[in-house]
Amino acid sequence: MPFGIKKLSLVGKTPVEYMPTLSRELGIQLYFKRDDLTSWGAGGNKLRKLEYLVAEALQQGATMLLTVGGAQTNHGRLTAAVAAKYGLKCCIAAIDEYPGEVSANILLDRIMGCDVVLKSDDGRDENLQFDELVAQLTAEYEEKGEKVYYIPMGGSNALGALGYYDCAVELTEQAAEMRLGDARVIDAVGSMGTFMGLYCGLKNEGSPLRLTGIAISPFGEYKEKRIVNYFAEMKAQFGLDIDAVREDFDIVKDYTRGGYNNLSREVRDAVCYVAQKEAVLLDPCYTGKAFAGLLEMVREGKIAKGEKVIFLHTGGFPGLYTRHHREAFEAELLDGVRIIK
Repeated sequence: MPFGIKKLSLVGKTPVEYMPTLSRELGIQLYFKRDDLTSWGAGGNKLRKLEYLVAEALQQGATMLLTVGGAQTNHGRLTAAVAAKYGLKCCIAAIDEYPGEVSANILLDRIMGCDVVLKSDDGRDENLQFDELVAQLTAEYEEKGEKVYYIPMGGSNALGALGYYDCAVELTEQAAEMRLGDARVIDAVGSMGTFMGLYCGLKNEGSPLRLTGIAISPFGEYKEKRIVNYFAEMKAQFGLDIDAVREDFDIVKDYTRGGYNNLSREVRDAVCYVAQKEAVLLDPCYTGKAFAGLLEMVREGKIAKGEKVIFLHTGGFPGLYTRHHREAFEAELLDGVRIIK
């Protein structure tokens, strides 16, 4: 536990696995850090953040967790899982449209007993809309006698990021044992909590590993400011012995494919490529998009031949069953299904 802060025990050490076929075909030494193999709620990286966040919620006597995200949020699914595990109620609030069916993460949310609230985007600033919706739902649940603990999008605040400070320490030890030296760690960047936790952990602990983030949604002015402020929050709250400016955060912004969780042929191709070569399932929103970016970086020489790369697999495979992604895969893969009458 860094800094002596209490946490739950949700995540054991996850393996680092060599990808022999992908390594041979891409001309790099490729490893996957398998944070998709965590235990609860179909697994994924957000459990590391929730170890700290839900520990604080329990310490404060909360009876209910409230979080936000898109309709198919992986973070929301895992918040629902931890709530179920610890006997808490849970609600996920989304500024998003109903996808036309209860499927993928929404299905899993409801199976685990979590409320899902979907509100149509009214065109105003999304952060303002979330603030209003959270305030409304908090008041409603508290009127019913619940004590609500709010978890921000992706669990991405200073406390939640400690989960990936832990991961940075764990991964550094594993890389040393595997003689991976100064390998490059690549992760998908969304709400930035995973990236920031890794960055602070690697730098503050003097790790030789290098970190590159691949943005999976447009990285505009708000995020440019947010990442600098996020580091400042981490440094102030935990007394880090390091300094950083924006240029120190290596985040590649070229492979967002135009939007968050959008359809992309290149991403579907990357998902199928990894599945067919290594039997590992990526998702079409985060890991698939980041890996599609990794493939382009190899082709463009931004990742050098022979370079050691550790790709952080953050989970999210239920996203393959999201309606718009599922239908796109079906249209491309149906020709391999034989139907005999």
